[in-house]
Amino acid sequence: MIQLGQHPAPRHTVAHLSDPHLLAGDLLQYGVVRPEDGLRLVLGRLLRIDPPPSALVFTGDLADRAEPAAYRRLRELVEPVADRLGAEVVWVMGNHDERDDYARELFGAEATSPQDRVHVVDGLRIVSLDTSVPGWHHGALDDDQLAWLADVLATPAPDGTLLAMHHPPIPTPMLRAAELIELLDQERLADVVRGTDVRAVLAGHLHLSTHSMFAGVPVSVASASCYTTDPAPLDRFVSGVDGGQAFSVVHVYDDRVVHTTVPLAAAAEVTGYPGDVAPLVEGLTFEERLDVFSRKDSEFNSGHEAHAPLPDEPVDEPLDVRSEP
Repeated sequence: MIQLGQHPAPRHTVAHLSDPHLLAGDLLQYGVVRPEDGLRLVLGRLLRIDPPPSALVFTGDLADRAEPAAYRRLRELVEPVADRLGAEVVWVMGNHDERDDYARELFGAEATSPQDRVHVVDGLRIVSLDTSVPGWHHGALDDDQLAWLADVLATPAPDGTLLAMHHPPIPTPMLRAAELIELLDQERLADVVRGTDVRAVLAGHLHLSTHSMFAGVPVSVASASCYTTDPAPLDRFVSGVDGGQAFSVVHVYDDRVVHTTVPLAAAAEVTGYPGDVAPLVEGLTFEERLDVFSRKDSEFNSGHEAHAPLPDEPVDEPLDVRSEP
């Protein structure tokens, strides 16, 4: 791929997905939302990303009721797409997950301790950190986990580390209700992370997209693929809604990390150009691109007409996982 601007291509592309809350069978959340539909929309969107992600990171609440059948269905949906992309799947525990069923169905193992794991993808280390507390919805990390993480981070990875966890270690000013079930003792984790090779923290739990800093490291919270939280409701302390579902794409560069929110809802195109124009643009010199696309009175900017959507143009539909990927 030829870069059109001054930055090189990213070294890594990672898809950050969160809170699918999958249910067994055709059960609905709150009688309205079918979580599988949102997840299938995410998976269909992933197949469009270029370059494709090398890792799919799911930051918790994988199964709404921790049903073994829901975990099995999750694998049935995700793994064929991951294989098609050539991507590694990174699972993370959430407060709706239960360690025994999570470990048994996703890893074929018995859960004798928190589900913390390390994945290395082409030199990028992704640490899955279990912030769940059995029997509770808030998050916490025990002494053994913090010591384990410190030991992992003591040796830098070639391309740095992404820390993936469910409970985000940040303030939630647009969702005060989340303060009731936040990660406890966040400064203890900050003491472990500060000064290490952690490039970014990926989290979920809030069912909305938000960003902050923690121990000098950027934090990105991905929205949910099932239902979301309205950050500006009318006269409601908390409001879960069927809209605004999204996931994030994380691009890791040598000197920075870029997070992009990708909505799931289909929208009508009002202007645009087909993909086959890309080689034409790439064939121009940098100066020619500036002259054609940046100069306000160029023929392109003064004379082109917006592309109107045609009646038979496709809209996004949930990925049909029953067909061959």
